[in-house]
Amino acid sequence: MNTGLSFQYPAWFLIFCVMLGLAYALTLYYKSQAFKEQPKSLTWLLGFLRFLSVTTLAALLLSPVLQSRITEKKKPIIILAQDQSESIKMGMKGEDTTAYKDNFNQLKSDLEADYEVIDYAFGEEIREGVNFNYTDKSSNLSSILTETYDLYSNQNLGAIVLATDGIYNVGSNPIYAGAKLNVPIFTVALGDTTIKKDVVLKRVFHNKIAYLGDKFSIQVDVTASNSAGANTRLVLSKVNGQQVTKVQEFPISITGNDFFTTQEILIEATEAGVQRYRLSVIPINGEVSRLNNTQDIFIDVLDARQKILVVANSPHPDVSAFKQVISENKNYEVDVAFASDINKNVADYNFVILHQLPSKINAITPLIKQINANKIPRLFVVGGQSSLGELNRMQSIVSINSGLAKTNEVQGFLENSFDLFTLDDKLKQELYKFPPLIAPFGDFKAAPNANVLMYQKIGTVDTKYPLLTFGEEKGIKVGVLSAEGIWKWRLFDFLQRKNYDIFDELMGKSIQYLTVKEDKRRFRVNVNKNIFNENEPIYFDAQLYNQTYELVNKEDVSLTITNSEGKKFPFTFNKTDKAYQLNAGYFPVGNYIYEGKVNVNGTQLSSKGKFSVQPIQLEVFETTADHNLLRLLSNKYEGETVYQDQLSSLVELIKAKDSVKPKLYDTMQTKNIINLKWIFFLILFLLSLEWFLRRFYGSY
Repeated sequence: MNTGLSFQYPAWFLIFCVMLGLAYALTLYYKSQAFKEQPKSLTWLLGFLRFLSVTTLAALLLSPVLQSRITEKKKPIIILAQDQSESIKMGMKGEDTTAYKDNFNQLKSDLEADYEVIDYAFGEEIREGVNFNYTDKSSNLSSILTETYDLYSNQNLGAIVLATDGIYNVGSNPIYAGAKLNVPIFTVALGDTTIKKDVVLKRVFHNKIAYLGDKFSIQVDVTASNSAGANTRLVLSKVNGQQVTKVQEFPISITGNDFFTTQEILIEATEAGVQRYRLSVIPINGEVSRLNNTQDIFIDVLDARQKILVVANSPHPDVSAFKQVISENKNYEVDVAFASDINKNVADYNFVILHQLPSKINAITPLIKQINANKIPRLFVVGGQSSLGELNRMQSIVSINSGLAKTNEVQGFLENSFDLFTLDDKLKQELYKFPPLIAPFGDFKAAPNANVLMYQKIGTVDTKYPLLTFGEEKGIKVGVLSAEGIWKWRLFDFLQRKNYDIFDELMGKSIQYLTVKEDKRRFRVNVNKNIFNENEPIYFDAQLYNQTYELVNKEDVSLTITNSEGKKFPFTFNKTDKAYQLNAGYFPVGNYIYEGKVNVNGTQLSSKGKFSVQPIQLEVFETTADHNLLRLLSNKYEGETVYQDQLSSLVELIKAKDSVKPKLYDTMQTKNIINLKWIFFLILFLLSLEWFLRRFYGSY
């Protein structure tokens, strides 16, 4: 550590400090007769003490700074990354697993003598520390390289040791994922590269949602290696608890040692709810593994989809924009009609969008009567063709008064207190950039019971004219978009971000709010989705309302989950601010029902539902190690590939790399001398000693 002294003023100013101290001492003691009876040396000593104290105080006025240079030597960081996925264990024998664990730990110990070693386990997730249990359900090789760059790119990262079989089934190709890394990557080749006799149900493609009465397809890819001439069958079965019922069967003739075929299966959705199907390939003689011959899939069959009707006064780009955003949601089915030629039965629809209707040429009074009679929610879109007088009579949440056939260009800005549904922060940040819509020129007023999501911004003025408003009339949800040209927002969204996410967020949630029937139950238990992977925890939330529909959570809420065999799993919800939450943890593959219960003033309320857990079988479909990928990775990043019995050689290979060296880091520290406590005590000592001697020898 090197230390130096510097001043914030020119150093030669110290001369004045010395002169000041000397002048002070001479003035006080040069002709003083106070100590004439004492030895001359006492006067000199007192003068010297005063000189030192005054000079030191004056020097502190120059703001002296103490600068220290600290040099720190840091060892290179070596990352030991171990693949913990199931395919590693499949490619090792039992004795190999134990020996490899010992060799890995010995490698870590040997490297720690000269390097800072950090070990990670990776597979479906990354965590520090390796336990060699090989239970991860997927392999993501690119994630460990990306994580290493994010955490250590600004440190003395020396090298990465990647121990894996080269099989990845999640994430991108690791060859490109580590492009930013500028350190050698050494790979340890695990697993078996021998291609064995095996039939694999490789991939299954299907929709997660189907609708009752519809037909849906399942596409199945089957591969086979070293199995030429064998015959097998693809079987589709329906699983209901412990009962497995065969649905369809297809013969497969394997015509080569590197065989691939695709089979498309068409099924009719005859039962609502989450349906479990099992696809199986009948094993052949001598097959190395039967674990990859079967795969279960889960399909959520909905009993009905919402039907939405868009009725327009005339063709308009807005109509296409609404149709496209509605079609993105598979729970919706959309039809388009024009007011002059409606051949639809409005009673068949759950929601109606009225674009520039009622208009000056189409009053649509009969249509509104049908909508009111069937209590159908509706959204009015106002434009230049709208009849504002008729519009005010058909709804009461927004009043528009205009005596001129003029329009305004308006943008939207959000009302912060809006709470009917939440919107992404990205929309809040980007909305002001969207192009203006066209609104009628006039006076806009929202009803007291209306909820305004957006107000109009005219030029640079934020007005209180509602742009997008929601409300209820006689228990029916009504929305009013007070301008036309919404298609420009969708187009602008795509031009800016190459997607429609912001527009779809705004209009999708608006339509969702208007179409969802209000749940009047006082007690509700919800699960965040219907189908979970086996490595996902199951989260529940619950809400309890009092008689005035205010959220309360004084009572304890219990939950019972029951599997298909009738086994029950009891839980108790945790209380949050005004509701309830529960992390029920992980559940085995299967179908489950749940029931929440709460006792309120002697009355028991309950809420029921279903969910399913599907298996993750990615690791069993590819068991042949890909050592070629590892060699490519090491060659690209100037490392080397070794096998599991050559782990000890990595120590010398890493030491041979000139780039893997310790680094010296210099840190400059500055400290104002006035903050040093010993300076204070030095001045105090000098002044106290002078005072004591003056008192002791009879002077003040």
